[in-house]
Amino acid sequence: MEFVTTGDGSKTLFNEQIGECYHSKHGAVQESKHVFIHTGLDYYIQQHQLDKVAILEVGFGTGLNFTQTLAYIADKQVEIDYVGIEGFPLPLDVIQEIGYDAFVSEEDWKNYISHYKDALTGTMQINKQAQLHINHTLLMNFNSNKIFDIVYFDAFAAVHQPEMWSDEALAHVAKFIKPGGVFVTYAITGNLKRSMKALGFTIEKAPGAPGKREMLRATKI
Repeated sequence: MEFVTTGDGSKTLFNEQIGECYHSKHGAVQESKHVFIHTGLDYYIQQHQLDKVAILEVGFGTGLNFTQTLAYIADKQVEIDYVGIEGFPLPLDVIQEIGYDAFVSEEDWKNYISHYKDALTGTMQINKQAQLHINHTLLMNFNSNKIFDIVYFDAFAAVHQPEMWSDEALAHVAKFIKPGGVFVTYAITGNLKRSMKALGFTIEKAPGAPGKREMLRATKI
């Protein structure tokens, strides 16, 4: 693993085995906020005016999207049940060194770091508003009795990890999204749009984060 400084000054990791960074080189934090927080979580809360939201993240990685979710809800009356799927969890020392503590409150960062290892085996209460479980499993082995309001789909790009974007994988994820629930991802391709439509989702092209013209937001009918 190699640390890479991105366009907004925040860092990401380059995964040599996959051949790709965990986040956009144009701005790791910037991408997280735009794709998953603004276009996903904020949009959903504004649409439904909920005070409890269940989030499923495919590709938990460094936890950047989780920490940005914590930052977003900090001044709101919203509770989150956050489940991440991660087949290859990063070592705690790598997460500590990446520098995302600069983008979340000191207390929330300490709680995330202190509960990270335990969250890999069960649900941990991070603060009064948020609980976290990082499900240490491959996507197709993931199972849950929960259904989710929002899916953050943050797998590596299809060119590097095509199995994550297959019809089978997307159908598996779709099972865990409630009617009216939202699926957001940084990517948008013809195959992805066709797959999501076939699974019973309406499709929106949303403006992409810097470096990408468009992204996908899909809502389950």
